[in-house]
Amino acid sequence: MTAPTVPAQRSAEPEPAPGWAPTWALGRAVLLVGLLVVAGVLLGRVDLIVLATPFALGTAYALRRRPTALPQVWVTPDDAPLVEGGDVRAAVTVGNPDTVDYDLVVVRARVSPWLRIERAGFARDASTTGAGSAPGDEPAAAGTGRSIADRPFVTSVPTAAAVDLELAGKALRWGRHRVGPAGARVATAGGLLVSRAVITEPVRVRVYPRTEPFEAVEAMPRAAGLVGAHHSRRPGEGGELAGVRIFGPGDRLRRIDWRVSLRARQLHVAATLSDRDAEVVLLLDLLAEAGRSGGVGGAASVLDTTVRASAAIAEHYLHRGDRVSMLEYGPGARRLRPATGRRQYLTVLEWLLDVRAESSPHEPYDQVFGPQVLSSDALVVVLTPLLDERSAQMLARLARAGRFVVAVDTLPADLPPPKERGWAEVAYRLWRLDRETMIGQLREHGVPVVRWAGAGSLDQVLRDVARLATAPRVGGR
Repeated sequence: MTAPTVPAQRSAEPEPAPGWAPTWALGRAVLLVGLLVVAGVLLGRVDLIVLATPFALGTAYALRRRPTALPQVWVTPDDAPLVEGGDVRAAVTVGNPDTVDYDLVVVRARVSPWLRIERAGFARDASTTGAGSAPGDEPAAAGTGRSIADRPFVTSVPTAAAVDLELAGKALRWGRHRVGPAGARVATAGGLLVSRAVITEPVRVRVYPRTEPFEAVEAMPRAAGLVGAHHSRRPGEGGELAGVRIFGPGDRLRRIDWRVSLRARQLHVAATLSDRDAEVVLLLDLLAEAGRSGGVGGAASVLDTTVRASAAIAEHYLHRGDRVSMLEYGPGARRLRPATGRRQYLTVLEWLLDVRAESSPHEPYDQVFGPQVLSSDALVVVLTPLLDERSAQMLARLARAGRFVVAVDTLPADLPPPKERGWAEVAYRLWRLDRETMIGQLREHGVPVVRWAGAGSLDQVLRDVARLATAPRVGGR
């Protein structure tokens, strides 16, 4: 006989949808109403029952419409290209697909420490125009240098609407940085029901390295292509005057030097050197890392200097019409095929975002320099901190093989010595002396080593390499 009454009793109780749970407020309301009713019945006091009536009616009225769906959360980054030091923008959106209003929404998001969020606030769409601003949308304190993205933000979301938590700040360092994960919890029914945390997957924001100014006005050692901006030693169509010679079959009339022809009573033409392109191979030594990165406005680590210098050198030579390729000297041994143009420059920037320093006990020379990887006329620019003996051995092997090699020292000049006293300072000095000796030995083997200093860093070195390329070589029998 009690079976028909059980479903009716259960339907009267608050049963939240899956993903929703009663709060302590609902428990306290039900407990208070129950105590007052029981006390009124046991003591025979009607006033206690009357006192419990408003609490019961208020609870029932708040639970008249219960939620059926969880909130939707997603992260939307700005699609504009982002460079170190540029403004980064992203939005964490909370949508309400339910038929009841969300009385309270608590949103939190984690952001990479290299994306310093300085301002955060809610912006409502057209369907929620006129709603009051939510707490926590004030900008971060100026000069604190701390991100405010991981603090909780509170707002409300009406039915069938969405609210954007807009994040704005600065990108401090190159790389692929995460915005998210982001999560939201919702309270509805007057705060009597709360949802479980809905967490969305993070998205990655690409921050390209800031290109340091770089110019190299010296000629390439050997320009091997058919067209380009470098003056080669090979006769052909170009702008560099090579001399005057007698007119021959195939010479163009516009090349006739009339002054010399009238004086010699025979046609002479002005001979020029052809303008050729060159292949530049940027070899990144990733066997070791040193220094601490301080972002775009702070100290630069070895990896920072390597990536920014590579971007600057690649941009310079690609702008001149040369072919540029990339190689990693490390366990990964990644390669980027040589190409020209702006598309190759964008590909180089994308390729540099995945550069990581990895130590390895094995010698990666054979893995990196496979068959037909380096052209015989290519200029190999090696960006290395010279912290590993294998790096010096690699440079010496390239020089002995007849390659045109330039070593760019990427070790920070202001690398601090160890703070520990005693033998640590002595070991640091010995290591410095040993490194200077290694650099001297490389120069004796014909490998120029120059410290990266931005514009004009390689002018003198390229001049020396070009001079060696044109000098006669002594061949052994």
